[in-house]
Amino acid sequence: MTPRRALLSVFDKRGLAELARGLARLGFEIVSTGGTLKALEAAGIPALSVARVTGFPEILDGRVKTLHPAIHAGILADRAKPAHARQLAEHGIAAIDLVAVNLYPFGDTVRGGAGFDQAIEMIDVGGPAMVRAAAKNHGGVAVVVDPGDYPEVLAALEAADGALPEPLRRRLAAKAFRHTADYDAGVAGWLAAQAGADAGDGPFPLHLDLHLERVLTPRYGENPHQAAAVYRRTDGPGVLGGCRQLGGKELSYNNLLDADAARRIAASFAEPAVAIVKHNNPCGVGRGDDLAAAYARALATDPVSAFGGIVALNRPADAAFADAVAGLFAEVVIAPGFAEAALARLAEKKSLRLLASPLPAGGEIELRSIAGGFLAQAADDREDDPAAWTCPTRRAPEPAERRALDLAWRVARHVKSNAIVLAGPEGTVGIGAGQMSRVDSCRLAVEKAAHPLPAGTAAASDAFFPFRDGLDVLAAAGVRAVVQPGGSKRDPEVIAAADEHGIAMLLTGVRHFRH
Repeated sequence: MTPRRALLSVFDKRGLAELARGLARLGFEIVSTGGTLKALEAAGIPALSVARVTGFPEILDGRVKTLHPAIHAGILADRAKPAHARQLAEHGIAAIDLVAVNLYPFGDTVRGGAGFDQAIEMIDVGGPAMVRAAAKNHGGVAVVVDPGDYPEVLAALEAADGALPEPLRRRLAAKAFRHTADYDAGVAGWLAAQAGADAGDGPFPLHLDLHLERVLTPRYGENPHQAAAVYRRTDGPGVLGGCRQLGGKELSYNNLLDADAARRIAASFAEPAVAIVKHNNPCGVGRGDDLAAAYARALATDPVSAFGGIVALNRPADAAFADAVAGLFAEVVIAPGFAEAALARLAEKKSLRLLASPLPAGGEIELRSIAGGFLAQAADDREDDPAAWTCPTRRAPEPAERRALDLAWRVARHVKSNAIVLAGPEGTVGIGAGQMSRVDSCRLAVEKAAHPLPAGTAAASDAFFPFRDGLDVLAAAGVRAVVQPGGSKRDPEVIAAADEHGIAMLLTGVRHFRH
């Protein structure tokens, strides 16, 4: 393969001048379009316009410029077939040996809130056609869609006297087809959403396309014998969306699972809050006037389980927090940002992973894999309305108890079911997670708590009490206020038990299972 002509037509101009100069130095004749041609001319790099090659001007506001046999025949001609070479010569068409194209930023345009007509104009037609043609004919054509690949391509051309090795051409072609596939899926998903919105189709489209790119290959998954990889959605939020690792060792599979859970908990509070998570369950949550106070309350819940945990903040980490957390062996600290003093202090712990990640915005669709497919649901991020909660017991909660119930209820939705959370007004006291029966979760939460329970300890249950036994366990430990969804046929029995124990109870009418 000896390239002689290159077609450059890119929206993303990163590295364009360097690529063009390198190609010119290697003897390429460069053909270009529109804004790319102007950028090359401004950089003093000679190039032919596509209009000069085709003998036809750009028309329809640029919608038609490269859709012409002089371009596509030059790309698609099979170099191994003499008949193709003869036909090119017969029609005066020069072969195109390298195509560097990237597409209109459709995804960025629609995420930026563009209107329908503007989004339509960002649907690239000529670009994908050239990319697909070059990728199909990669036996004789090099196709480059990522500016990050320009240096490797130039180096390979220079090393082999203008001949790209076949493995590289094949890899570039595969990347090109992935580029156009992701692009088309994005357009299809957006257009289907427009149609679905008009038809009242709801949040779940008939076809769900996932745009994923591999960003990490941890040493293993949950266990050393399980291979693993981490993929990031290229069009969505999440712990990987906008996340930057600022220090520490390589992230593990389990680090990311727990970091995602921890940041969701911390984000559910308006005031400064800290969540410590272990094995995808909170082992302590606290709030306060500052992060250091919130951290102290979170740690006090279960300092034993907090060892080796994930610590999440809903504010940028400051120096006082960094000093407070320095005594804990933690795997990860994740926050919206880090003050310079906090970063310097935490960086002293060489293995501590520091992640700067935006707080979750909510409203996303959650996916969970099962054999042969996925389950999809709206995230359980609906804001609760305590004013709508009802009190069926003779005694109503006092103001301090209400604040404790609010905190316990906020945390309960993030605890694996069956979930029981004991809390005071500013922090958790004990957490019972993932038990097969609710009464066992009650016993576990009590066991985890300090004894005797701090005065004013309240409890939250993520789902209704099917029997009074769980409430009896909580009452015996000293709990005097409970919040739960209600809805059981035995609600009267449970409410009567609450009255018997002098417990104030609130019913939310909303369940928060988390399997």
